[in-house]
Amino acid sequence: MKDKFSKYWTLFISTFKISAFTFGGGFVIVPLMKKKFCNELNWIKEDEILDLIAIAQSSPGAIAVNASIIIGHRILGVTGALVAAIATVLPPLIILSVISFFYTFFKENRIINALLKGMQAGVAAVIVDVVFEMASKIVKKKEIVSILLMTISFILVFFFRINLYLLILTGALVGVLYKLIQNKRKNAL
Repeated sequence: MKDKFSKYWTLFISTFKISAFTFGGGFVIVPLMKKKFCNELNWIKEDEILDLIAIAQSSPGAIAVNASIIIGHRILGVTGALVAAIATVLPPLIILSVISFFYTFFKENRIINALLKGMQAGVAAVIVDVVFEMASKIVKKKEIVSILLMTISFILVFFFRINLYLLILTGALVGVLYKLIQNKRKNAL
């Protein structure tokens, strides 16, 4: 029982810290979760966490909260999902509550505005790093369907401004169909 409580506490503290120190949106949380849950705690395999993040991304809501819920569920079931969700939501709730009391001061302070602009650059760098890391793994595995989906999605968004939700749904459908075809071929052999 003590060991299970320890695991819940580790999950809570880990997701709380990741949420507290993640600025710039949900995609920034991906490398931090990978580092914590794959590399440090060894609770989830690297390939599996990428799949879980993909599911979180395609689900409605904030990717950081979705990813925490899915990872918490994967590690400790429904209670783990609840623990991870609470731990992920608490830091922004606390930070925004404090900021709301000092809104006028923050709004007019040049130093804080400059700090936030600098953080935007850092966030962009982290997102680019995540994209290159994930893409390089797909390319190394020579997964032709994934490479094609990635390339076509980039072209459609960058040059034709296609709706992201449409691309996510289409990508999910293609992925499911591809896995079904793969499983059918395996069973046929």
